[in-house]
Amino acid sequence: MIGWRTQGWPGVLLAASMVVFWLLLQFNKAVRVMRQAGSAPIGYIDSAVMLNARLERGMRMLQLVLITRSLGDKLGDQPERYRWTDPGGSHVTVEVRRGRVVEWALERPAAPGEST
Repeated sequence: MIGWRTQGWPGVLLAASMVVFWLLLQFNKAVRVMRQAGSAPIGYIDSAVMLNARLERGMRMLQLVLITRSLGDKLGDQPERYRWTDPGGSHVTVEVRRGRVVEWALERPAAPGEST
């Protein structure tokens, strides 16, 4: 609408071009993230503690896959939960609603000699 009022048809074409360019950038980012995650083992990360520190409530699923560099091991649909495990046996379980992180929990294995 603003493009039409200020520049006429060239303004409308410029605005449409900008919207299409933005959509292509978003699509390209999603494809890159999924390609990278698709080449990694499902549910494995370098450090569950570092993932726990970087998680934020409201984070989008695409951002989560971007920082983990792998797809999570899906635990359930209701609620939608995913788990990432590190080589030491620690794991982070993340609950997602409507494509956004709502809560998460870090679980670490008991140290040798520790009783629970």
